[in-house]
Amino acid sequence: MTLPLFQQTPLQEAFAALRRDLIHEDGPRISTMRNYRFAIMQYDPPDEFKLRGEVQRLTADLVANGWMVISISLEKLLLDRVRAQGLEWVDRVVQMEERMAGIEPERGLNYLKSKLSPLIEGPDGIAADCSRLICEYADKHPDTVDRTVALIGRAGALYPFIRSSALLRHLDGRTRNVPVVLLYPGERRGPTGLSFMGILNPDNDYRPRIYP
Repeated sequence: MTLPLFQQTPLQEAFAALRRDLIHEDGPRISTMRNYRFAIMQYDPPDEFKLRGEVQRLTADLVANGWMVISISLEKLLLDRVRAQGLEWVDRVVQMEERMAGIEPERGLNYLKSKLSPLIEGPDGIAADCSRLICEYADKHPDTVDRTVALIGRAGALYPFIRSSALLRHLDGRTRNVPVVLLYPGERRGPTGLSFMGILNPDNDYRPRIYP
C-alpha cells in the first residue's frame, strides 16, 4: 500500500469527509435525518486562519464541480444589526460599557450582553438574517438548490452573546432544504457535546452531524 507523501491534518480530513458527503451520488449526506440538512464543522479557535484556507479550497472545488456556495459571515450580520441602531445608540453603549468596565470588567461585559443579546437572539435575530440570505438565493436560483450549500462562518464574533445551538435551532425549517454547515470554533466534549470557543460549558443540544 502506498502511503500519502504528506499526512492530512485532522482539519483537512474533516473537510475531505464533508466534501464526500456533500457530493454523494444520492444527494448530500451530511445528516442521517431526512429533511434535516445541517452539519457542524468543529475546529480549534486558534486554527481560524487554517479553517479559512480549507473553506476556500472546498468552495473552489465545489464550484468547479457545478455547485453553488452561499458564504455567510455572522460577524458581518452582527455589525449590520449594530449599525442599524444608529451612531448615537452605538456611542451611548460604548461609553456606558467603558464606565462599567472601569468599575469591574465583568460588569462591562454583562452590560454589553444586555444590549447586544436582544438584537441577535431568537427566531427574529441572526437566525432570521441567515434564513433570509439562504432563501433569497434559493428563490433566485431554484434549479440549483439541489447543488447548493450554505457555509456559515465567523461564529466567534457572536461569543459570548449567543449559543450556536440556538442559532441552528431557529434556522430549522427556514432554509428551503439547502444544506447548511456551521463553522464552529470550539472544543468537542463527548459524542455530541460542544464547548463554544472552548470556554462556555458544553452544550449537548446538537442534532446535526459534527465533523470531524
